Amino acid sequence: MDDELNNRLKPLRERIDALDAQLIALLNQRAAVALEVGEVKKHFNAPVFRPEREQQVIARLQDMSEGPLASEHISAIWREIMAASRALEKTIKAAYLGPVGTYSEQAMHEYFGQSIEGLPCPSIDEVFRSVEAGAAEFGVVPVENSTEGAVSRTLDLLLQTQLTIGGELALPIHHNLLTLNGGLTGVTRVCAHAQALAQCQRWLATNAPHLERQAVSSNAEAARMAADDPSVAAIAGDRAATHYGLQVAYALIQDDPHNRTRFVMIGKERTGASGHDQTSLIVSVANEPGAVFKLLEPLARHSVSMTRFESRPARVGTWEYYFYIDVEGHRDDPAVAAALTELGAKAAFLKILGSYPRAR
Repeated sequence: MDDELNNRLKPLRERIDALDAQLIALLNQRAAVALEVGEVKKHFNAPVFRPEREQQVIARLQDMSEGPLASEHISAIWREIMAASRALEKTIKAAYLGPVGTYSEQAMHEYFGQSIEGLPCPSIDEVFRSVEAGAAEFGVVPVENSTEGAVSRTLDLLLQTQLTIGGELALPIHHNLLTLNGGLTGVTRVCAHAQALAQCQRWLATNAPHLERQAVSSNAEAARMAADDPSVAAIAGDRAATHYGLQVAYALIQDDPHNRTRFVMIGKERTGASGHDQTSLIVSVANEPGAVFKLLEPLARHSVSMTRFESRPARVGTWEYYFYIDVEGHRDDPAVAAALTELGAKAAFLKILGSYPRAR
């Protein structure tokens, strides 16, 4: 049986080895051209990372492919190829909500690739500050969750910052209950970020009602605490379990099996049009009848689709609000540009947070 198996596999493995040899030669040729691109960028002081260009490359290859590789496989492979090429030009650093093992870190690696250098930060505020101060070129922050809604602190900081949104990623969130020994014997409390606790509240009420619930700064911080204290269980993902040496007591405990968190990438550079873009903005209107309708009317008239509408108290005046809006298209697209010009004339306040490739 083993001899027959090996005889059948041998020619196939030889073909794979030959193809791998071709692939590595071509990848090194591609890397050499990428280095030439880097030299041209240096001459013109152009940014190393161009998210719209990378999105176009991936989309073109997905359209070209006839299988059997799926679109998500092509995206994952070429994301790493382009990340490695970027690293040859320059090491790029991205700040994220730490410590190591958070979903923010996972989102950073899925968006930028494994060759990015991460800067873990103790708070979302510190992520913004790190990018503003130049300690990192980019920041990765959660902006909304499919179950719990907007991340309020991120929205508040987007209003205050001079940074711009350059990209987004929708990350599936798979929560596990982690402990040192893989069980709940001796465990008296469960720790996690407040949003993670909320996303698992029905499961906890049904399966572990005796556990005290404690909100901490991040799920990875909860995992760190569980690694130091056998009486603590943590809600966190696989990355945190591996990093802190924890066991999965219960897997996939999120109440919504399709739970996702949207992350945005913030930085100082404006992102060009990719052809599959989104524009985020903040507006406020005078407190008068029909003000919001008048504000949004230019979007409808110019056939600009609104994909998100979120309100936040302005914290000044009485019952005044800022509206966070996402629309389809790039700010440089003629229809979007015309709508934004009219909207700016009608709004009491308008801030364009950025135009960037939409998450596919």
